[in-house]
Amino acid sequence: MRRKLIALLVIGLVTSMLAGCIFIEKDSLTLGSRNNTESIILSHVMGQLIEDQTDIDVIYKENLGGSNVVWNAMLNGLIDVIPDYTGTIVVNYYHEEPGTAEETLELTKRLVDEDGIIAFNTFGFNNTYTLALDEAKAEELGVKTFSDFAKYSEDFILGAVFEFIDRPDGLPGFQKEYGLKFKDVKGMDHGIMYRSIGAKEVDVINSYTTDGQLQDYDLRVLEDDKSYFPPYHALPLVRKETLEIYPEIEEVLKKLEGMINEEAMQKMNAKVDNDGMMVETVAHDFLVESGLIEEKK
Repeated sequence: MRRKLIALLVIGLVTSMLAGCIFIEKDSLTLGSRNNTESIILSHVMGQLIEDQTDIDVIYKENLGGSNVVWNAMLNGLIDVIPDYTGTIVVNYYHEEPGTAEETLELTKRLVDEDGIIAFNTFGFNNTYTLALDEAKAEELGVKTFSDFAKYSEDFILGAVFEFIDRPDGLPGFQKEYGLKFKDVKGMDHGIMYRSIGAKEVDVINSYTTDGQLQDYDLRVLEDDKSYFPPYHALPLVRKETLEIYPEIEEVLKKLEGMINEEAMQKMNAKVDNDGMMVETVAHDFLVESGLIEEKK
């Protein structure tokens, strides 16, 4: 009886030790994203590539809020990796003057480096602000540019995301540059804007050039003929401390340089926003189609 008890104790001890080995937590890092489709897709593109090519687990923190919320979480070490945009970083976070796309990228790298963050080269697309209105109305008025639209803006109700209304590189400076005066400005979430213009609740919206929903609505995207808005090229950002712990992710993220153009990003956004596909699936399909990962069988 005593031998059986000892044997059971030994078996229990070994099982416990094995269980400890099995459930030891893997190395992990946290990927953050804003509360919009594109940011979440980009975080999953980066995260899935990291998990595919390293032994690191990725923890996703999605829908954290607007750009400033996510940026402060990054500065405070609450998240390790994020996608962001050059113009947003230079103008909105650091209140500096942007230049050309190349100048804005280099300035981005210098600015974030002082705060312990590494900015990689861009994914390859520029997602800038624009205005979009009904195609038939734009044709009737002969409106193609922001300057054209300024002549009629007093008759239009603008639907805009809350962040655009408040940001220094958003509505206040934009209105001043072009002399825009709207009949009314309605703040709303990004996903509601297109439904609102489709229902005639607003007449014009502040869209983004990579919005997937542009494919589902007959809207004319206007040209920023004075180049008011800075370049907003998307790129990965990583905390220096994270790179010191996991230096292997540098080479992984570099593989995404120049891999996503405006058309590709717009299509990915559309698959989520218009077709109801899961973000994880859209990101995975992109990585497979781009040859960055292999389809698992």
